[in-house]
Amino acid sequence: MPADSRAAIRFDNSYARLPGRFSVRLAPTKVRSPRLVRINGPLARELGIDPDWLASRDGVEVLAGNRIAEGSEPLAQAYAGHQFGGFTPQLGDGRALLLGEVVGCDGVRRDIQLKGSGPTPFSRRGDGRAALGPVLREYIVSEAMAAFGIPTTRALAAVMTGEPVFRETALPGAVLTRVAASHVRVGTFQYFAVRRDIDGVRTLADYVIDRHYPEARGAQNPYAALLEAVVARQAALVAQWMLIGFIHGVMNTDNCAISGETIDYGPCAFMDTFHFGMVLSSIDHQGRYAYGNQPHIAQWNLARFAETLLPILAETPEKSMELAQAAIGAFGERYLGAYTAGLCRKLGLSRPQDGDLELGQALLEAMMAGEADFTLTFRHLADAVADPAADSTVRALFKEPALYDTWATSWRARLAREGGDPLARREAMRRASPRFIPRNHRVEEAIAAAITREDFSVFERLLAVLARPFDDQPENDDLAAPPRPEEVVQQTFCGT
Repeated sequence: MPADSRAAIRFDNSYARLPGRFSVRLAPTKVRSPRLVRINGPLARELGIDPDWLASRDGVEVLAGNRIAEGSEPLAQAYAGHQFGGFTPQLGDGRALLLGEVVGCDGVRRDIQLKGSGPTPFSRRGDGRAALGPVLREYIVSEAMAAFGIPTTRALAAVMTGEPVFRETALPGAVLTRVAASHVRVGTFQYFAVRRDIDGVRTLADYVIDRHYPEARGAQNPYAALLEAVVARQAALVAQWMLIGFIHGVMNTDNCAISGETIDYGPCAFMDTFHFGMVLSSIDHQGRYAYGNQPHIAQWNLARFAETLLPILAETPEKSMELAQAAIGAFGERYLGAYTAGLCRKLGLSRPQDGDLELGQALLEAMMAGEADFTLTFRHLADAVADPAADSTVRALFKEPALYDTWATSWRARLAREGGDPLARREAMRRASPRFIPRNHRVEEAIAAAITREDFSVFERLLAVLARPFDDQPENDDLAAPPRPEEVVQQTFCGT
């Protein structure tokens, strides 16, 4: 191994030091001819990794799984999970390997994982590979979420493998290097709970407390404090999803990260025309994970997490149940508080009053009836708050402009009661409502260009614009526009 690769990534692997039943050690499956698609330079530097080394031949070999870097201890993590409500006692990393962990320049420990690195004992007859399209989708959407300020896994690199993967047809293969606060999931706890491995649950809970919730260690009941903290983070996270128009699409318990990050961007999507019942995932046949269901499903997932902790929450089953129910019951209030505060920011209301939530909900109902674009409605409201003449831009988004006019009368009366500088209010609203999101048709356009003609310029342009989603960027207005009828994406796909 060349000398420069030994210290290229400074691994410190705490998960690998957990008991053997937590994971399976194995090396990635080598690929034929890896070729770099992209390195996330700013993220690499944040992790203390030289992006030039990552882009070198040695670095690409590591990113493709052809070489194991010094200090890396590749492993596939074990977990279970509820998938669309049905429980599977063993899932695990079927096409991913945790290379190890690094402590970044900010002192934060993060996982580095290869996704699409070949089969593992958890693959369940799958090939363990990833196609280029889903890799680019996750790269685009996860980086956009980070730019929005929403907790998320990140994309460090994408590499083509030089080998096809076979789904409905042959597709170019790729590997995504994903960075996460950790990959511990609700399903990880379920894996041990279903086996009645109470020591495993306790060991995992202690690990999570030490890594993500150290403040819980000093609580009178650390495990109850852990549950309460996880509930709080998930409530805040899902509120942020709802405020940006994001639909996860596959909120299984194995896709619910204990750290409070958004994880696993499969059939995810962003709303264009607003609708509470929006479903785009091709595998969500019953609408379980529809946009408007996401808060309820998050609470359901957290209830499954609480169930795994029951044996260690208290000395008696009755007390454990009492603590669990109290923590899960607090989700609704926490979520509503976070969502209402965010909605008020989008409406330009800095001093919340009774009736503000209803005002925001009335706008959403009008948007749904008028088939208005979610992102642009809120963005253009920021201009209308400073200049009533800009109302024309907002009302033009509604098929029935009178729906907006009726609502705007109530909104302006509420703004008048609060007072304040209109220009300052506009800037605050613009910081709460992006100009650019990963429009589904634009993501598909970038993927198609890469797959059909190996043209990554569309992908690169989209990434560059989404790195500054709150800026106007008039030269890129085409990427802010809603799809034309023939461009509307009807379904998004998982890509496994």
